[in-house]
Amino acid sequence: MNKYRLFAVVLCLLLLPAFALTVCADIGPKPSVRVTFANMGDALCYGTLLSEYPSTGPQSVWDGNEEHIYTDGLDMAVWRAFADYEDADGYYFLQIGWQVNEAKSLAWTYYPPDRFKILLYYPETGRFVSSGVCERYAFDTYYTVDMEGVAIGEVAYDETHSTDERIEAYRSYNYRREAAALAVRILLTILIELGIALLFGYRERRPFLLLVAANTVTQVVLNGLLGLIRYCSGAWAFIAWYVMLELVVLLIEAVAFSLYLPKLSEKPRPRWLPAVYAVVANSTSFAAGLFLVRWLPDVF
Repeated sequence: MNKYRLFAVVLCLLLLPAFALTVCADIGPKPSVRVTFANMGDALCYGTLLSEYPSTGPQSVWDGNEEHIYTDGLDMAVWRAFADYEDADGYYFLQIGWQVNEAKSLAWTYYPPDRFKILLYYPETGRFVSSGVCERYAFDTYYTVDMEGVAIGEVAYDETHSTDERIEAYRSYNYRREAAALAVRILLTILIELGIALLFGYRERRPFLLLVAANTVTQVVLNGLLGLIRYCSGAWAFIAWYVMLELVVLLIEAVAFSLYLPKLSEKPRPRWLPAVYAVVANSTSFAAGLFLVRWLPDVF
């Protein structure tokens, strides 16, 4: 078996756990939808997400059988109000809701609907407030609703106009924070691996510039891919791919450094040293990431 075929076999073995993740029964984090209500008053209010389809995960629309009522912590009167609500677009109440006037938010963290409307209910006045159609756009989807200026007292329930849009929901995923965290992760990793290079004696200009360029490229690509995986697939996929992609980067760097560092170095060094440097540098940065995730969770 030549070295290229061996590399392909090793790579396939490394990737197997990623495909296994997709067939696990029901483990790990699930997609979520989180809605924040800015400038919401203190009047008693309940919220839910109306689904485009009559079921998602364990949640489903009431089938009319009194034995199949699942209030999920809601007061029965509130549950009845949501169940009786008629949406002009045919969206469904899936028997789940939250009191939102205290936390000013709601979070559907277990199989939320892909397309939904945000519906608020004020039991003291019997008023409903609805948004337009929203959709999940990331593994963890965030929306914000600004309640400033919403005249709740003027919004009456009407069977023929029950879905008049009275609130506007906008996507509020914090892309700037994620981009800043990505930049910090890349910079810290590069600094750690270049510090290891100095310890290994790679202080000459040409070898050090090669290590700067190689580590910059691999870390930008690696962390960019991991950021995309986390955005689309969540924490568990991120962890699995993190391990596998780090191993791929380690193999690539070990081969590249073994080929080119001896040619650029002025001082003779053992032929095994570049590969050992790649192992130590990547292992150190990986371990540092696992350690820092406890202290800097918003970055790692």
